[in-house]
Amino acid sequence: MSRIPQPSRGTPRKAAASPTKLTAPSSAPRTRTQSTVVRATTPSKATRKPYADTDSFLNKPKAAQEEPPSKPLSIKEAIAQKRAQAKKVQTSGGVSPLDDLSSLADAVPNAPPPEDEDILGRPPLRETIERAKSTGSVNLSTRSLQCIPSALFDIHLGITPEPLKSVPEEPPLPPAPETGPRRKHTGPAWYETQDLEILKAWGNEIVEIQPEIALFGSLKSIDLHRNKIVSLPDQFADLAALTTLDLSHNALTSLPANLFSLPALSNLNVSNNALTSLPFSAPFSSAAKSRSTGSAARGLFGGPEITRATTPLPKLAIFDASNNQLTAGGIHLDIPKSIVTLDLSENPLESDGSQACSKLFAALATLQRLKVLRCEKADLSDGALEGISRTPGAFPAISVLDFGSTKVTESGATRGLKGLAQELTFEITNEDPPAGVARVIIGKKIVREAWELEAERRSKARAGKAADSELGLEWENAPPSRAKAAAQPRPGAQVSAKAPIVKEAWEIEAEQGLLTEGGRRRARAAAAAAAADGSGLGHGAPPRQPSPTPKTPSLADSQYYTARTETLVLPALTAPPKLAGHARAFSLAAPSLVKSLPDRASDVALPTATLPLSLIAVQPFAQTLKVLHLTNRRMDRSFTLPPAPHADAPLLPRLEELSLEGCNLGDAVPIARAAAEETTPLVPVPGESTPLLPLLTALFPRLRALNLAYNALTGAALSGPALAALVLCTCAGNRIADLDGLREIALRFRGNRTVPEWGLEELDVRDNEIGRLPAELGMLPLDVFLVDGNVFRVPARRVWEREGTKGLLSWLRGRME
Repeated sequence: MSRIPQPSRGTPRKAAASPTKLTAPSSAPRTRTQSTVVRATTPSKATRKPYADTDSFLNKPKAAQEEPPSKPLSIKEAIAQKRAQAKKVQTSGGVSPLDDLSSLADAVPNAPPPEDEDILGRPPLRETIERAKSTGSVNLSTRSLQCIPSALFDIHLGITPEPLKSVPEEPPLPPAPETGPRRKHTGPAWYETQDLEILKAWGNEIVEIQPEIALFGSLKSIDLHRNKIVSLPDQFADLAALTTLDLSHNALTSLPANLFSLPALSNLNVSNNALTSLPFSAPFSSAAKSRSTGSAARGLFGGPEITRATTPLPKLAIFDASNNQLTAGGIHLDIPKSIVTLDLSENPLESDGSQACSKLFAALATLQRLKVLRCEKADLSDGALEGISRTPGAFPAISVLDFGSTKVTESGATRGLKGLAQELTFEITNEDPPAGVARVIIGKKIVREAWELEAERRSKARAGKAADSELGLEWENAPPSRAKAAAQPRPGAQVSAKAPIVKEAWEIEAEQGLLTEGGRRRARAAAAAAAADGSGLGHGAPPRQPSPTPKTPSLADSQYYTARTETLVLPALTAPPKLAGHARAFSLAAPSLVKSLPDRASDVALPTATLPLSLIAVQPFAQTLKVLHLTNRRMDRSFTLPPAPHADAPLLPRLEELSLEGCNLGDAVPIARAAAEETTPLVPVPGESTPLLPLLTALFPRLRALNLAYNALTGAALSGPALAALVLCTCAGNRIADLDGLREIALRFRGNRTVPEWGLEELDVRDNEIGRLPAELGMLPLDVFLVDGNVFRVPARRVWEREGTKGLLSWLRGRME
């Protein structure tokens, strides 16, 4: 077989497509070329020349195809060569006539100009109008429209309105896309269409409104502010369902007469126009009634009857007519009675004279619902408010009267508004005035915070006190005649009686030197010596009239009783600590159980019993007391109750919260009853003790929150009947070792039963010695169950720390199953 290599069959073009590969005999040594040359000379797909524009590689001579490159190209040279080839293709390549798309508009006759793309990304105008058929709302704002598009009437009503004088030729809209048997209909179905209810066309250049607007009988809101509207057609008032109308910032000089007879209009804004009058009663005049019969009028083009109101705008609540040319004589006095907010700012109201303006404000004063009246920068003076003072029951609901930047003065406003039931204030803050206060704005409006007004009020009070003190020092050494003349009030001056100085209990005790134990001891010794020697002479003190002292201390003092919250807080009474190295023993016996001495009545110390109920029950606030705090009263761990005939009656009938924290009480408490005679205040009952919780629930039937934290209670005190009447019970920090007393009543809730007498919602048994939680407690309907700080190990801490009370009770119920 010959060793001469034979050409491959069927692939002649592949061999010619790679100019860098050479055909050589198999016996010749193989030459390794550099990789850079191969990458540089092999054309890539991105830079390959088009087949039609490049020279055919097949037309080249065979010798040229097999000629190897004389010198390998560098990367820089290869890149330059590729750029040159791409530039040659661009300059020498032919241009197809289909590439020029600018002549397509000329090729199609009578083609409408393409609609410009909206810079805000909004859909085209026709698409916006068509979408309103399914939403009932159309927004045509800020599109430089000269009128409401006729396409709106054509698409929604199927009519074409007459051309307007201001816009004889309306710019046409692009045609709707063609629909065929294979093209899906894009609009809503006929049964899905909605009547147009909201029309927004503000920020355009609209001058006129088509009368056919009245055919949209379902319109409820129309916004046409910031246009150039000069007048409205009379048919505009046929929109009986209209509730909100904004015509501000236009050029209106008048409004249709029937506009003031719309039955549902509640918000009307005609500010920043050129209106000269507000004829509220125009639709109800004799001339208007002759044109229509009753309260119904025939609509446009013989349409359905339009129902109108019988009084001017019966539902109007917000009316803004500021910045117009309104005068007091041009506003009819038949003002809508339902107005809540009225704005007449920046109007020449007093141009017709102060008498006409006075009549206008007298009519405004009769409005029963008017809360805000604004006349800022209007032509007003003090004479305009004279009509208010002559109106009985003027402005019954007013809260803000704005006369800022007018000629109205503070004295004139006070004189004209003296008949108001509200209290007048001239202070302006960011907050609404409270009920019963009318804020009057005079002059330049300066808004201040509430804290600024309070600081100013306090500084004025301090300045007044300083002036009074300086005046007193000045007249202290003055002649008697001059001092007497200064002390007499001036003619016509209002004399106010000075309020009596009320001193607190600690101030009285400080004056008497009774704040310390030594001072009280000396006072008792002085009282005993004075009782022994009636004259009081020879004891180193001048004779003086002894001040009367009550036999019982007054608990109604402000340092103990707070009338605003109906709370009584008695001070803590702890046993004195034993001194190290001192041999004297202190008696911890309750002084209430010892027969009192004759001078005991002069002692100002409070009773030492933990619960001195006999003393609290005789106070004037006993029938209304709601909160009683007796914290750390451990000197005498007993309850003093009234005499036996009155012990069973509810002594504090409205007490709801009781705190006995830190009183070292046990499961049972000793009882001491007061005697019927005053000579012996308390009679001890030897050996009588009563269980604590049943006694408290019996004494205070309306008790709901009980705090017994840090006492000496055990688990026997927590029985179901005693806790059933409470809502919140705190027993933290006691000696409770088990909760078996709650198991019996917990079993009554088995099967999701209800126990009517059970009302406990929160139970706090933290920091006790509970060694086990009975599984039956899981059936208790508790909202809060706190068990932290006890010695039990089951369940684990994570059960209630992660899932709370509900998780703990659920875990306990699971243990029963």
